[in-house]
Amino acid sequence: MNEIYPASYTAFAGVQRIASGELAQVALQTKQVIEQGTLAPVLIFQDTTSEQVELDFRGTDEDVLQRVAAILRASAPVAAPEPAQKTPGGPGRPKLGVVAREVTLLPRHWAWLNSQPGGASVALRKLVELARRANEQGDRLRLAQEATYRFMSVMAGDLPGFEEATRALFAKNGERFDALIAPWPIDVREHTRRLAAIVFQAGVGEA
Repeated sequence: MNEIYPASYTAFAGVQRIASGELAQVALQTKQVIEQGTLAPVLIFQDTTSEQVELDFRGTDEDVLQRVAAILRASAPVAAPEPAQKTPGGPGRPKLGVVAREVTLLPRHWAWLNSQPGGASVALRKLVELARRANEQGDRLRLAQEATYRFMSVMAGDLPGFEEATRALFAKNGERFDALIAPWPIDVREHTRRLAAIVFQAGVGEA
């Protein structure tokens, strides 16, 4: 996961950054800017993904905060339901929070899993953990690239060097990327750089 702004958001009025932080704080500051009569389009981005947040700023501050709370509730992770029937654990067996799900495999896969110490469930959990750790860095890189590109497409799609900067982003060429976005408006440029930081950290030492 991109960790530039954990659980945070950034608002822009045109190419000028309004605020970054928790959504409630950003929303109220954005509401003030709108009420002051800005003519620039106002956009709010979720900083981990660069997805845009649609928010109605009409009414009082309390009205806006209620809408913010509804957005946060809707976007909160949903806990997986527990199975209807639980198998009692043996004496001293810890509760692992395991959820039963259906898995479809070929007979030879089941035969191999069942031959492993602890049986199929233990073997599958070990395999998933190994794959998760092996792919963690690649997943973080991919998510950072996607978030950076999504923001760039909205805020810098018409700016000079956009296409070349996109290619540098996915090629993990940080030096060229920085040079290409240098002429961009300062707030757009700096936010883009922060979003892309993980990409170019991952590229250090690579061929």
